[in-house]
Amino acid sequence: MTTINIGELVKNVAMEPRTAYPDVPWKAIAGFRDITAHRYQTLRMEDVYASVHVDFPMIREQLMDILKNENDL
Repeated sequence: MTTINIGELVKNVAMEPRTAYPDVPWKAIAGFRDITAHRYQTLRMEDVYASVHVDFPMIREQLMDILKNENDL
């Protein structure tokens, strides 16, 4: 899955979960998608690398916790 795919999927998340889980950086994820899709010529690879290796694992953990909590209901 690419950053563009992830950002596009996040844009389709309903407002209810976004409101229920405000610690997830929903807007930043969608914004990163827009930058990678439309301003790719200005991307710095070290920024992309940092996002993929630092931010994405934390976001994945947040989303996995949400899924676990929702399944436990």
